[in-house]
Amino acid sequence: MHAHVILAAGQGTRMRSRLPKVLHPLLGKPMLLYAVETALALKPERLVVVVGHGGEAVAEALKGHPVEVAWQKEQLGTAHALLQAEGLLRGFPGPFLVTQGDTPLLSPKTLEALLQRVREGAGMALLTVELPDPTGYGRILREGEEVLGNVEEKDAPPEVRAIREVNAGAYAFDGLLFQALKEVRNENAAREYYLPDLVAIYRAHGKKVVAVRGVAEEALGVNTREELARVEGVLLGRLRAEWMGKGVRMVLPETIYLEPSVELAPDVTLWPGAVLKGRTRIGEGCEVGPYAVLEDTVLEPGARVLAHTVAQGAHLHPGASAGPFARLRPGAVLMEEVHVGNFVEVKNSLLHKGVKAGHLAYLGDAEVGEGANIGAGVITANYDGKRKHKTEIGKRAFIGSNSVLVAPVRVGERALVGAGSVITQDVPEGALAVARGRQKNLEGYALRKLGEEEG
Repeated sequence: MHAHVILAAGQGTRMRSRLPKVLHPLLGKPMLLYAVETALALKPERLVVVVGHGGEAVAEALKGHPVEVAWQKEQLGTAHALLQAEGLLRGFPGPFLVTQGDTPLLSPKTLEALLQRVREGAGMALLTVELPDPTGYGRILREGEEVLGNVEEKDAPPEVRAIREVNAGAYAFDGLLFQALKEVRNENAAREYYLPDLVAIYRAHGKKVVAVRGVAEEALGVNTREELARVEGVLLGRLRAEWMGKGVRMVLPETIYLEPSVELAPDVTLWPGAVLKGRTRIGEGCEVGPYAVLEDTVLEPGARVLAHTVAQGAHLHPGASAGPFARLRPGAVLMEEVHVGNFVEVKNSLLHKGVKAGHLAYLGDAEVGEGANIGAGVITANYDGKRKHKTEIGKRAFIGSNSVLVAPVRVGERALVGAGSVITQDVPEGALAVARGRQKNLEGYALRKLGEEEG
């Protein structure tokens, strides 16, 4: 049994953003939620998130997660922030885990190691890492595993500055925590209350303070846009490696963006620049072409999305293909063997087996029957300025190029629509519909006109 407190009240001024720092997205998910999910993996009895700057937005992002929110009204340092959780945790005996909302790479295994040291009798355990360049971090002084002090860089003599082991900002504490927090003083340039001061306070109470050495990558914090990109790169690298290990082929994997919510099957091929977001699911043997963007889209086994296609909320069944340069909007359903070609846009439409729409068409709020052919430049005019209307196209119908089907309208099975027609009435099964001005040729007109201009 333990309680976990995540400190997420900082302003993050170096991000240069109106968005609270802990809400900046990493692979489509707010940074803070990585810390929350890591905490929940250890099954804490209580989980408290301390919010401050932009707290309303942060609290909103936490809805749906089993957390309690404490407020730090004034930004007076990390120790002050942690003290704000006392009201929610009063009477809880400990131990307590404390992490930061801006260190999203920490693993449950690492935090469990901190907890274990307190359960074994230490009063306080802190995570440390060794950095090639520790500039800007407080240095750890210790004998064996016992921590003697945490020296801020500005206060450190040269021999201490040479130490490369630093405080990573994750802690475990015993039940003395909130009493000890009230002993922290703000005798520093910023007039703030800092958590590392608890090292000396715990030792003054005769408590053992121990260091648990971690992996530097896990302790990466986010204070700038550059650091955000670096952490996102680590997360992406892990995801790519995981999926390649499960049989996904990535051509130039360093160029591929995908989110943790995406699901991939073996023998999927992802070409350079592919972007996979949201609840996208890609089945066995599918191919996603260069610079295609898929969001909340399902590709059944054997479906293909070619280069520069954008699909959002679409569903492609086995053997269906889209692109290059296709646009599939929410509700676009391509059944088996459907082909949607370049510069075709489909929205809220069901295309039955074998439909072909090769190029330059718009199909919105439509149902297109099996085997129908949609010519270049065809438009379903589905919107009258106030409402959307449906177009129905029957099996094996042929819609000639540059036709407009003004909904609501139905084209029957095996019907033909002549090129350039504007169809405003239903077309019966097997009929030919032609709705355009009759062609008239004026013999010699062009030659006479040319002669007049030259004269």
